[in-house]
Amino acid sequence: MTDIRNDLTRTVLAVACIAGLFGVSFWVLRPFLGAAIWAAMLVVATWPLLLRLEKIFGGRRSLAVATMTIALLLVLLVPMWAAIDTIADNSGRVSDWGKALAAAGVPPPPEFVAKVPFVGEKIANYWADLSASGAEGVVARLSPYATAIGKWIVAEAGSVGFVFIQFLLVVVLAAVMYANGEAAAGKLRRFGLRLAGERGENSVILAGQAIRGVALGVGVTAIVQSTLGGIGLAVAGVPFAGFLTALMLMFCIAQIGPGLILFPAVGWMYWSGDTTWATVLLVWSVFVTTLDNFLRPFLIKQGADLPLLLIFAGVIGGMLSFGLIGIFIGPVVLAVTYTLLEAWIEDALGKAEEKEKTEEKTEEKAEAST
Repeated sequence: MTDIRNDLTRTVLAVACIAGLFGVSFWVLRPFLGAAIWAAMLVVATWPLLLRLEKIFGGRRSLAVATMTIALLLVLLVPMWAAIDTIADNSGRVSDWGKALAAAGVPPPPEFVAKVPFVGEKIANYWADLSASGAEGVVARLSPYATAIGKWIVAEAGSVGFVFIQFLLVVVLAAVMYANGEAAAGKLRRFGLRLAGERGENSVILAGQAIRGVALGVGVTAIVQSTLGGIGLAVAGVPFAGFLTALMLMFCIAQIGPGLILFPAVGWMYWSGDTTWATVLLVWSVFVTTLDNFLRPFLIKQGADLPLLLIFAGVIGGMLSFGLIGIFIGPVVLAVTYTLLEAWIEDALGKAEEKEKTEEKTEEKAEAST
């Protein structure tokens, strides 16, 4: 009896120590977890491309890793720096526009605004009141918002630098993972094998396939839509086309779509009187915004053979629950859960069918003997 108590105490203390070590380790690595997760997702999604580059360079992994690292720097850091530079260069122009609008006042609303279903009448009435108040009324109404926006810009100035450092950390960690990817993947597969046998190992492989499928479906679709939308804005002569394209890319990745940028640009062109190019941009915008309806499912199927509804629910739900990184976390969790549930159901049904067949054979033998 004493031995059992001693063993129980030792087991409890061992579990407590292991849990404590895991907790402290998590606390120490907490500042790097976000960057590490992003780096892991990027590496898993682009691993086939690394292997192709390695073959092109004659099996030299170092050159392939250097190429992928430079590509990540160009994709992550250069657009962010360009967007900040564009905003800084055009800050004076935006300020002049604001002063001109405040001096001239707001023109009366067009007739079609009141005809918009549900909200058109309210918008038209508010617009008319703002127009009737003149320049002083516009300044008085916008002043509180301008103050709030100014405070927000000052508060977020430091966040921009923090995000820049985080992106740089993602690139560094991704380079390390590219160099030692096979070893890390082998350890993860061994962990899955130790945890749940062959099924656990298959779950790890499935998680990688789901990440690659989402990266293809969400990432490539976002790049294609934003690129085509940016070309349309530039050809139509919309100002700040580069900045709007970068903003469009963020909206596409967040599953909001490019319409939030393209359709207001169409409305601005109609307002400016350039109806021909506005109509061309409208047709192009409809094509770009509907492109994801068939491009995203096709690309997702290339990475993981999973139900499209499952992947889509994982992308949206994951983003709402965990932020932007949830675009990858949500589908992975749902995909693994779905596969394990299917395997469990098939195992249960298989055992039931085998039992039924055994009982039938037993009955047949009994009838034959009689």
